[in-house]
Amino acid sequence: MSTTEERNPKSGNIDVLAVERVLELMNEEDAAVIHAVRAAIPSLAKAVEEAVSAIRRGGRIFYVGAGTSGRIGLIDAAEMPPTFGVSHDLFRAVIAGGDASIRKSVEGAEDDVDAGRDSAFSVTSKDMVIGISASGRAPFVLAFLDTARKRGARTWLMTCNRTEMPLFLDDSTMVMPDGIVEVVTGPEVIAGSTRLKAGTAAKLVLNMFSSATMIRIGKVYRGLMVDVVPSNKKLVQRAEGIIMEITGCTREEAGRYLRLAEMRPKVAIVMKARGVSKEEAWDLLRNSGDSLREILG
Repeated sequence: MSTTEERNPKSGNIDVLAVERVLELMNEEDAAVIHAVRAAIPSLAKAVEEAVSAIRRGGRIFYVGAGTSGRIGLIDAAEMPPTFGVSHDLFRAVIAGGDASIRKSVEGAEDDVDAGRDSAFSVTSKDMVIGISASGRAPFVLAFLDTARKRGARTWLMTCNRTEMPLFLDDSTMVMPDGIVEVVTGPEVIAGSTRLKAGTAAKLVLNMFSSATMIRIGKVYRGLMVDVVPSNKKLVQRAEGIIMEITGCTREEAGRYLRLAEMRPKVAIVMKARGVSKEEAWDLLRNSGDSLREILG
């Protein structure tokens, strides 16, 4: 049995505890997730490097999961375009049961091997796939990983249980991901409810994975989101603040350069800092691999 399915000895009488003690117990268990994630950093770092390589060769990153795991993948993928200015196609999320599973459970979707294989139809050898499964055994996820690997993609599994290779989809099919990120969170406060510690672990891991990947490809400079998409008033102000901090200009100047750069903060920064036109700023970014660090130091 998976450790995420085991009974937690600390919560045997949770249903008769005072509410405040219930919350304290949950908080204490959540604190252990941080240490479990830290232990997984060496393998997670390798996954980030593979993601960077995939993106640089023109590939995409696929998140694949069922239930809670799938929804967490959807959240992380959806946040990439506005935060880092990447295309909506760069991070793609696949959830067992399709869009209907986003708001409510679709019975049997996690166990549908054929659907898992069929869902990998668009994966290419340039891509990287991250399977997300608290147990490490979700058939939909393993089937997707197996098919993706046969198509030449790099494949990884993020799980909250100890996992031995190879993984078995069925009696005759072995699944061999290229890497595994194990975040061993142990028994849940409510036995088997992997939306708790395991869900928190998955959210932390994907936040770290995607953010570190974006940092490595030049989407962050001096801790600032220089490719943020200023799609509303708050984000326009944030973009102006980033331009001001990096170039030392006034907010009025920042707003003017942002408009001249067609609302691309990174382009505006190069224009102001190097005293060049929009076209010249684009050329500098292209020639530097989109790196402000290379252009500005």
